[in-house]
Amino acid sequence: MFDLAFIFNDFISINCTGWCEMKNLKQLDLSENDLGGSLPYCLGNLSSLQLLDVSENQFTGNIAFGPLTNLISLEFLSLSNNLFEVPTSMKPFMNHSSLKFFCNENNRLVIEPAAFDQLIPKFQLVFFSSTKTTEALNIEIPNFLYYQYHLRFLDLSHNNITGMFPSWLLKNNTRLEQLYLSGNSFVGTLQLQDHPYPKMTELDISNNNMSGQIPKDICLIFPNLKGLRMAKNGFTGCIPSCLGNISSLRVLDLSNNQLSTVKLELLTTLMFLKLSNNNLGGQIPTSVFNSSTSEYLYLGDNNFWGQISDFPLNGWKTWIVLDLSNNQFSGMLPRWFVNSTNLRAIDFSKNHFKGPIPKDFFCKFDQLEYLDLSENNLFGYIPSCFNSPQITHVHLSKNRLSGPLKYGFYNSSSLVTMDLRDNSFTGSIPNWAGNLSSLSVLLLRANHFDGEFPVQLCLLKQLSILDVSQNQLSGPLPSCLENLTFKESSQKALVNLDVLLLPGFLEKAYYEIMGPPQVDSIYTLLKGYWTNFTEEVIEFTTKNMYYGYKGKILIYMSGIDLSNNNFVGAIPPEFGNLSEILSLNLSHNNLTGSIPATFSNLKRIESLDLSYNNLNGDIPPQLTEMTTLEVFSVEHNNLSGKTPERKYQFGTFDESCYEGNPFLCGPPLRNNCSEEVVLSQPVPHDEQEDDGFIDMEFFYISFSVCYTVVVMTIAAVLYINPYWRRRWLYFIEDCIDTCYYFMVASFRKFSNFRR
Repeated sequence: MFDLAFIFNDFISINCTGWCEMKNLKQLDLSENDLGGSLPYCLGNLSSLQLLDVSENQFTGNIAFGPLTNLISLEFLSLSNNLFEVPTSMKPFMNHSSLKFFCNENNRLVIEPAAFDQLIPKFQLVFFSSTKTTEALNIEIPNFLYYQYHLRFLDLSHNNITGMFPSWLLKNNTRLEQLYLSGNSFVGTLQLQDHPYPKMTELDISNNNMSGQIPKDICLIFPNLKGLRMAKNGFTGCIPSCLGNISSLRVLDLSNNQLSTVKLELLTTLMFLKLSNNNLGGQIPTSVFNSSTSEYLYLGDNNFWGQISDFPLNGWKTWIVLDLSNNQFSGMLPRWFVNSTNLRAIDFSKNHFKGPIPKDFFCKFDQLEYLDLSENNLFGYIPSCFNSPQITHVHLSKNRLSGPLKYGFYNSSSLVTMDLRDNSFTGSIPNWAGNLSSLSVLLLRANHFDGEFPVQLCLLKQLSILDVSQNQLSGPLPSCLENLTFKESSQKALVNLDVLLLPGFLEKAYYEIMGPPQVDSIYTLLKGYWTNFTEEVIEFTTKNMYYGYKGKILIYMSGIDLSNNNFVGAIPPEFGNLSEILSLNLSHNNLTGSIPATFSNLKRIESLDLSYNNLNGDIPPQLTEMTTLEVFSVEHNNLSGKTPERKYQFGTFDESCYEGNPFLCGPPLRNNCSEEVVLSQPVPHDEQEDDGFIDMEFFYISFSVCYTVVVMTIAAVLYINPYWRRRWLYFIEDCIDTCYYFMVASFRKFSNFRR
């Protein structure tokens, strides 16, 4: 016997000559190459093949018509992460009596005629994974699973499978250890079998549409659970207290439900507890924070209350994540965890904490990566010692923090988001901000920063969202902002604090069935689950609205907001080089000069606001080339001439976009440009003099008459009886209106003549 196992790496193409003739080959690993096209038919010659791994390639085609149907000796088959079409019936493998491990992730499921669903396979799988299959909408659980009785691992997550919770899977497979059904469309209550399943260690039914209460006997049915995830459903009522009595349970995620009752003191044995986004409330007992095993605690978006600053604790060194956001906690910030050197994330936002931020709070967390204290009542300075080398996201907005920044973030080169909005910081924006090489989001809105815009910020190649609006910045706009590239970045949307969980039965099952592994395929099946910490949300004004951006939208979002400051001078034409920007707001400043025609190069821009400045001249007609523009405003400037042609996006803008510019004309404004052109045409010199004499005479006569009438009327009112007094008052009102009209008309004619 020869050629027992082959591993191919970094392949560009498959050459079947030679190795496809190796009839005794038992294991073939072609994973993680850049192979494409259909599987070569010569694979069907490998009649002794027991293991085949073609995952992580670009293979195409329906496997029902390929060589795999001939490989009836297969025990292990991985097709994951290709472009295959895989029948839901598993018909191509009905005669593969030895098949035990089948992995099909991120391919396309093909729904076949109902007749194929009646086929009974010869195989009995131990491991079956078919997740993230595309284009298969509203399917049912594959029918062949009704005939499987030896399953120990089953993953059908992220397929949009419909129906009730499949309790028959538990009944048929009493040795089932791990069941993953998240990301589907299961409905109804959680109906469980009435006898225990001591083998079950992992159950994940999160992100479905299930409802009702969590069964009270769930602890008796699954007495040896290690991980239970039921997040993002509609479960109501209480959290069973018995879950704290399962000594093996390490991970419990019941977040994003409608649960209303919990006894937290009975859940202190868990390493990971996530109850965010429910209707839970009450005071938190000291034992929750005093646990020696707890490392990850998520209680955000509930109604917990009370003061937690004076808890006498013993287990402070174990904490890694603390999320108490959006509750009703009050009092001073707690000091009891300042020596928790492993802390990576703190989120105390949207509470009622008050007072200064303890200096130790900032200066002793060497591992801290995420800090959110926003929307509290905190005040005081940011100490200069706050220079955590690992920090990536800082949110301190909507407090009463004050003073200059000095050196608070001086060495935080890993910082991606710095959000200091709506505070009372003073002084200039520090030049060292240009050293924050990873900074992608800088939000300094609504503070008291003054001085000129620091050109050092132009060095931030990763910067994509900049908001310094509502400050007291002055001087010219920095033309160097053209250096910003606004590249898409996933870093600003991700908080990389997820917990990787690796349930470990698989190696044992593989060894029992196939012997010691000779290729790495077994390790590709190890199911690592990332339990997300939080989703980064960035608030930014664009399109005249204050939006919260998150997820994929945040990855692609870019914008600059310099509005409501004291910037002067012309708009640099270099701003037209910001070709990737989506939003630019320069409104409410003292800018002068014309609108740069180079703005026509902003091919992706969606919102451009130049309102409330002193801009003059024409609106460049080239701006109509900005075909992505949705919001445009130049109102309240000194612009003149004709409005841009009403085509493309400019055909959608109404007169409010141009109001406050008396010398603009053309649609959608009511001013007719033809009248303006007649008045501006040159006339002979003698006609100018004649017109000038008539206009001036009319102006002086009108003014004298009105003045005389007003004086005489005042005298008459003092002597005439009340009846005539009232009549004279009515007359005077009409007179004054008429005089005002003549005065305004004369002045306009005189002004036009002078131009």
